[in-house]
Amino acid sequence: MKKEKKSRAGRFIRRFFLVVLTFLLVTFAGAYASLWLICHGPSPAARDLFVSTILETGQMKFLASWYFDEEEILAITGRNGMSRNEEEVDPGLIVIPASGPAVDSPEEEELPDMEIEEISGHSFFAKMMMIRDPSRVRLATIYPWSEDPDGRKGLTLEQLVKQEDCIGGVNGGEYYSSGNWGGKPKGLVVCGGEIQYNVPQTGDVMIGFNEDNVLMIADIGGMNAAQVENYVAENRIRDAVSFKDIDDGDDNHFTKLIINGTATRLSGSGSGANPRTAIGQKADGTVLLLVTDGRGAGGHLGATAGDLISIMQEYGAVNAANLDGGSSSAMYYDGAYEMSSVTLYYATSSWRLPTAFVVEKRED
Repeated sequence: MKKEKKSRAGRFIRRFFLVVLTFLLVTFAGAYASLWLICHGPSPAARDLFVSTILETGQMKFLASWYFDEEEILAITGRNGMSRNEEEVDPGLIVIPASGPAVDSPEEEELPDMEIEEISGHSFFAKMMMIRDPSRVRLATIYPWSEDPDGRKGLTLEQLVKQEDCIGGVNGGEYYSSGNWGGKPKGLVVCGGEIQYNVPQTGDVMIGFNEDNVLMIADIGGMNAAQVENYVAENRIRDAVSFKDIDDGDDNHFTKLIINGTATRLSGSGSGANPRTAIGQKADGTVLLLVTDGRGAGGHLGATAGDLISIMQEYGAVNAANLDGGSSSAMYYDGAYEMSSVTLYYATSSWRLPTAFVVEKRED
């Protein structure tokens, strides 16, 4: 009797694992076939968007090589990319009155110093946080950085905002990550005029504010650490992070969106579609902080570089840049997440970050 029961149990276990294995194989085959159809089907636009989108992800970019060789990938990114923007920010184009941003009519005097607007696109949902006094926007960090090689430290956006006793903010610059942890930045971090991290890499672009509260966007990828230090001192940079302008068939990242009122030239949509975080500044100094969803959140694929440029132009940005995006994209305001990580189990939080642009409270 015992042997018979053991035999039945063994058959049940084998059948169970056989069913699970079959399910997984069928699911994988279905997913592979669906992606193959996108890559080799009748729509070149869908193919190019898929490859550009995958190349911007941290963990899934290998999928592109399943369907295309390196030469084909380079050709696709060439058709759906951005031209190199060599312009340098002219701080003189931003004029911030001593009493705050200028108003053009009596009606504008009633505008709040800070507000958030919703934006709906064809493949994304977004929110724009507008701060009329740029001196309120600064950087929060977790410095000193994690000693763990995987960077397993970091704070959620909510924690970074509360750490600084601020009202809101968005995620900041590029960083080393392991899972949802981000305890160490990449490139450059300047906080309160102090350089906290300075390891420039190929393609790095600095994004931050000088002591006159002007948003500065500058290429630093061709500099060594000493040259970056001199640049920070000479340009009186108070708070800054960095992100990358790279389009080499392996990474597909972009930073410069608009410089001195001129948008970066695009091929196709300029990039893939993903969750995004971007920062901009109007001529009167108003800071624009934008976060979009994507990767299936709300049924949305995400925003492209072209989408970000269009939004920033619509809101009057003189200068604008893309920040770290993907699952890092988040916006927090007054005790709640306005936009959060698209990862389901962090739907009411954010990934753990080393830096964030935060907005100081204002007493009435």
